[in-house]
Amino acid sequence: MMNSLLSAKACVGVRSPIIANSEERSTRKMIQNVNCRNSRNWRNVAVSCGSEKNGNDGIDASEGLNSGSFLSPSHNYAILKHRMEIAAKSEYYEEAARLRDSLKCFEDDVPVLRLRRLLKEAVADERFQDAAIYRDQLKEIAPHSLLKCSSDSTTLGIRVQVKSVYLEGRSQPTEEVYFFEYKIRITNNTNRPVQLLRRHWIITDANGKTENFWGIGVGGEQPAIFPRTSFEFSSTCPLNAQNGRMEGDFELIHVDRVGPRAFNVAVAPFSLSLLGDDDEDGETI
Repeated sequence: MMNSLLSAKACVGVRSPIIANSEERSTRKMIQNVNCRNSRNWRNVAVSCGSEKNGNDGIDASEGLNSGSFLSPSHNYAILKHRMEIAAKSEYYEEAARLRDSLKCFEDDVPVLRLRRLLKEAVADERFQDAAIYRDQLKEIAPHSLLKCSSDSTTLGIRVQVKSVYLEGRSQPTEEVYFFEYKIRITNNTNRPVQLLRRHWIITDANGKTENFWGIGVGGEQPAIFPRTSFEFSSTCPLNAQNGRMEGDFELIHVDRVGPRAFNVAVAPFSLSLLGDDDEDGETI
């Protein structure tokens, strides 16, 4: 077992989409069998899909599903949600609808999901005392669960948007290894060109372990970002827990003058969560 996944090439970036298109082809072979009448016994849930390989990295899209070992309710929920998102993106709407209905079976069995629902209902009904109770319970059992899997912040005219997603294919839940991918868009809303020199990340997992990482550039580059343009990249981060949080900053300089002084741009906190957000209404980047 690795002593610390985060200390070895943590968050190595590549400029690639979050979900590989080749995964969409495996959706046609999906089979999901959820016994809703026995939804309180999560071991009755069986999820499997075709064994077609991911064309980009050779990862079996069904990895972790047919291992013969029991997965947690949270992880089964994450698998179904991931499959539903792929089915919807591939326009396999009947399959997406079946998976959506299956996801509802987990809601009362996964405490975080149940409390999320109760909190949302309490706020909608203006039962704010109840909402405060549910919020505090969520903080106690899952301290990062109230943090979104996305963030959006602007510093000195430089906007940084982030969206994270759980990587089922690369994770090994039986070994407590969870991989997350995050996509970042940096937009220069000023009238001066800038260059990104360095990055700094603060990563905290659900066990309370915090680590700091510094590196040159992002995604293997030190990009120049001209006025009113954006630079995008994606990167991965492993955790030894099902959720955590990331935040940090980028060091930039203005490149239109000699000997410019560096300045830091904040990356607002965002969640790395196996369960993802309770809704998908946020901006896609």
